[in-house]
Amino acid sequence: MQISPNPTNIDLEKSYTREDWQKGYESLKEEFDYWIDDIEGEIPSELQGTLFRNGPGLLDINGQRLHHPFDGDGMISRITFDNGRAHFRNRFVQTPGYLAEKKAGKILYRGVFGTEKPGGWLANIFDFKIKHIANTNVIYWGKKLLALWEASEPYRLDPHTLETTGNEYFHGVLAAGEAFSAHPRLDPSCNQDNGAPCLVNFSIQPGLSTKITIFELNSAGEIIRKKIHHVPGFCFIHDFVITPNYCILFQNPVKFNPIPFALGLKSAGQCINFQNNQPTRIIVIPRHPESKEIKILETQSGFIFHHVNAFEVGHEIIVDSICYKSLTDVEPDSDYRQTNFEANAPGQLWRFDLNLQENTVQHQLINSRACEFPTIHPDKVGRAYRYLYIGAAHHETGNAPLQAIMKVDLDSQTTQVWSAAPRGFVGEPIFVPRPNSQQEDDGWLLFLVYDAAHHRSDVVILDASDFSQGAVAKLHLKHHIPYGLHGSFTPEKFV
Repeated sequence: MQISPNPTNIDLEKSYTREDWQKGYESLKEEFDYWIDDIEGEIPSELQGTLFRNGPGLLDINGQRLHHPFDGDGMISRITFDNGRAHFRNRFVQTPGYLAEKKAGKILYRGVFGTEKPGGWLANIFDFKIKHIANTNVIYWGKKLLALWEASEPYRLDPHTLETTGNEYFHGVLAAGEAFSAHPRLDPSCNQDNGAPCLVNFSIQPGLSTKITIFELNSAGEIIRKKIHHVPGFCFIHDFVITPNYCILFQNPVKFNPIPFALGLKSAGQCINFQNNQPTRIIVIPRHPESKEIKILETQSGFIFHHVNAFEVGHEIIVDSICYKSLTDVEPDSDYRQTNFEANAPGQLWRFDLNLQENTVQHQLINSRACEFPTIHPDKVGRAYRYLYIGAAHHETGNAPLQAIMKVDLDSQTTQVWSAAPRGFVGEPIFVPRPNSQQEDDGWLLFLVYDAAHHRSDVVILDASDFSQGAVAKLHLKHHIPYGLHGSFTPEKFV
């Protein structure tokens, strides 16, 4: 079954134009604070709390375009739902690099993914200082609002004003400059904490041998467990998954050559090359403090940015992930706004079955539609689950920008699709359970849609159980929000 409640009934060779898609990559330099009054539909009265989003808000510095959007300064957007109303606020994370470039009016730092300082290689040679951009995720945990970027420590923000208050070191457990990933996982019932929830995260320090640190935080936002592991080889890992007993990380088959970076010829990200003749390694780390044995399994070559979920079945671990055939190179003279989607292999939904007794991996394709940015019911993290929700292409085949939200029923192997095509482009959905709900799909999906026709963004609310009725509500913002990365929801309200 596939439901596509799209009133335009689009059936074109392409569901979008590149010009429309490109408009979402314009900077938003203003900071806003207002109640949203342009609403289609009705905000559910039971929907109470705050949606936080993070992503690059600046794609240029005073007209000097960044070479890659992932190099843009982090901007937090906050949408608070309060008794059928919604309030919007956004602010940039006030990192030293953001403030310095704002004052100078020009690019002062090299970016990880492609941006270089003006002046060619002579201006960049032996400059290893990378700007902390705090642009990847934002979470509210232990009464702390944290902007995350995986290469360094978090920034702490005031959840009411979004003012940046400084770096967060968790009472000194995190060292200055120590990485804290942008992809924490919330364990809803931790075995080691008598069933209390805990936040699990990791950090990577790559090299010829890679140091992997696992952090576990209690509900007060304190790091109560910190464990360091070493694995052979260079690791480029953006996301991971957990089960009650394990952390699982996929070591993508890449090679890093630092020489062009040191000589100012390329960014660090451009020095990473995919090795299609090498296997993907799967690192399985026990979470219990007394368990030290790490297992490393191998599977076919592929590249993974994001995982959906993992769960245990006896001596096996099931992992669902979005897998690409390879990693697309970022060329020094390329323009990301000219991306040829049709020439690149899409991300697709795969399942990996890890047998820890036999050290084997089986894999199968779950859904072939181009997709990214998955979400599930928060109580199902690390547990067996039935439903997942994910950004997807409008058409079932081929590669294209994300214009739709797809619901996948893993039991019945059916899908539902809601599409914003032809002129809408979607971001990561967040699943919010209905209060006191008993069904896994009883709740709402919250996500941003860039509307190219009006050059603005909408906050869209879908009924997660049934897409056929269309959007429950569309909240039209007064402006656009550049394409973002990740976010989270909390039942706390900040108005």
